[in-house]
Amino acid sequence: MPYRAPAICTYCNQAHPAGVKCERALQANRERKARFDQKRPTARQRGYTAQWERESKAFMAVYPSCRRCGQRAALVDHIEPHRGDQELFWRRTNWQPLCTPCHSSAKQSAERRDQKEK
Repeated sequence: MPYRAPAICTYCNQAHPAGVKCERALQANRERKARFDQKRPTARQRGYTAQWERESKAFMAVYPSCRRCGQRAALVDHIEPHRGDQELFWRRTNWQPLCTPCHSSAKQSAERRDQKEK
């Protein structure tokens, strides 16, 4: 079975097996995420309040299956990112039930792709 060639790391200029990151790259990634998290508003500030918890639980009682894979849904996702728009945030037609793997992988990847295209 063929293997991918080692890749040259842009942080340490050393060759690493494909898919393996050096400690310097991992540290830089942690620092980048920490800087982003400092600027990001808290969940409550973004609108995820006790009222949201009640409404999302009621929504999942009606729609218990993940819209993408059919497994048991774990959360209510906004189809179109609301970006602070409260009208869009509370519009139920913009809600969809998702399981954690579908939300954390496929949906997030699609949103990142969409952002890069804009």
